[in-house]
Amino acid sequence: MWGMNFMLTKKHLGALLGTLIVCSGLLAACGNKSSQSKQVLNLAVSSDLATMDPSHASDTTSMQMLENTGEGFLQLGKDSKIEKELATKITTSKDGLTYTFNLRKDAKWSNGQPVTAKNFVYGWQRTVNPKTASEYAYLYSGIKNADAIMNGKKNYQTLGIKAVNKYQVQVNLEHRISYFKLLMAMPVFYPQNQQAVEKYGSKYGTNAAKTISNGPFVLKGWKGTNEKWQLAKNKNYWDKKQVHLTAINFQVVKSPSTGLNLFQTGKLDQTQLLGSQVASEKSSKNYVLNKSATSVYLQFNLKNPADSDLKAALNNVNIRKALSLTLDRKQLTNKVLSDGSLPAKGFVTSDLAKNPKTGTDFAAEAYVKDGVAYNKSAAKDYWTKGLKQLGVSKLKVSLLSDDDDASKQTAEFVQSQWESLLPGLAVDVQSVPKTVRISRSQKGNFDIVISGWGADFSDPVTFLNLYQAGNSGDAGGYNNPNYNQLIDEINNNPSNNESVRWDNMVKAEKILMNDQITIPLYQKSNSFLQSKKLKNLIVNTAGPAHNYKKVYLK
Repeated sequence: MWGMNFMLTKKHLGALLGTLIVCSGLLAACGNKSSQSKQVLNLAVSSDLATMDPSHASDTTSMQMLENTGEGFLQLGKDSKIEKELATKITTSKDGLTYTFNLRKDAKWSNGQPVTAKNFVYGWQRTVNPKTASEYAYLYSGIKNADAIMNGKKNYQTLGIKAVNKYQVQVNLEHRISYFKLLMAMPVFYPQNQQAVEKYGSKYGTNAAKTISNGPFVLKGWKGTNEKWQLAKNKNYWDKKQVHLTAINFQVVKSPSTGLNLFQTGKLDQTQLLGSQVASEKSSKNYVLNKSATSVYLQFNLKNPADSDLKAALNNVNIRKALSLTLDRKQLTNKVLSDGSLPAKGFVTSDLAKNPKTGTDFAAEAYVKDGVAYNKSAAKDYWTKGLKQLGVSKLKVSLLSDDDDASKQTAEFVQSQWESLLPGLAVDVQSVPKTVRISRSQKGNFDIVISGWGADFSDPVTFLNLYQAGNSGDAGGYNNPNYNQLIDEINNNPSNNESVRWDNMVKAEKILMNDQITIPLYQKSNSFLQSKKLKNLIVNTAGPAHNYKKVYLK
């Protein structure tokens, strides 16, 4: 979620649903003194709990529950810093292809059984097995034989993971994965209790009684469809002394006005703000803005438009630059959306990753001003030059979007800016249900589409991969040999030098923006009212972001 695409493939649809289900109610605490003395929180989430099966979870609420009832080798701390969880020691081979994890021996499942190396082997093999049809299995790509297994060419038991002994796991990769440790914090890589999974079969993870945990909390009261449940402190948890909350009560609150009312009456300590709520509550001392690693952008179809003039236009860099420079992103975020979202600084979102040497934010280091600037004069110059090169005076283009309010508002804003500032341009907005837009994008049935991508993990490559030729995210058919080569080097990192890899990612982002092959619009952010009594809450823009282990009420 996280890492999660707004649009593209079937497997990314699950990921997308995770990102588009706004992270409402990350934390909301009961405000009365008795609840505080008992360290009991009342939280709101915006969507129903879908599953507690780590092989199938892809939506925000399910991830949120799994992050706090389970754990893997590692976890994310503040600023996406990797911290040991079940792993007490990690050894990496010189070539970066083999990881050995030593496990703590005091970790237990909620049924009292020990957490062992075989639990990891079983869980990973189950997830990549095509029969499981895991929505997030694609994240295993790069682990030895994972791609061949998922494509039905090898047996799932050949996956590059083995139990060296009861408390030691060895993982083999096909090539270096610089963000491998970040992946290890995600629920899809958690161990699984084979006895429980096989006992409940297809019903595993469908309700609290058919769920098993190894993390700080255990799930109670969820029957599979009800909108209220509880996370209770896990008495068998190895680090229970660090868990301050005795229970967290959850309820589904889908209406922003209901959430605001519950907060104002002291029944919630956090509620998400939407639309006009943001403007009216922005000055409140309880106002909090959480950036999301979700980029909303325009994507061009470079290969399929039926009109030859339009196809030539979308392949013309001057036309693309003109389309970008006409857009006042500050007006879009501040006046149109008014939900706390921020003008895009680039394709890769801000506060996702920092330079390993200097600590500089990636979006700042890779910033290309003209790629996201508002400059009417320059836009008209590029437009005039582009039309002259094409030998035409008029163009008609369709703009595809989802039919939710935010998407429709964005599409109408873009249409207005383009038609008013670029002579001879006519824009036909086509707002359709999300499933239709995804299908059309996959088939290349669009001219320009409003797309979105949410980072799966805190590394720029989760965005940059999308525009490598052949990637399912490259629905528009971009194919730049220099860019493709950079992405190969970024993913394989032959130098085994993180600074070199970072520099290559910066170069790749600048290629995208100088080519204006994408037009970033805004970075999704979430506005909340949050009680000052809430302590130790860590929020990351990508990856596991709802860690309540050390949270407490003061």
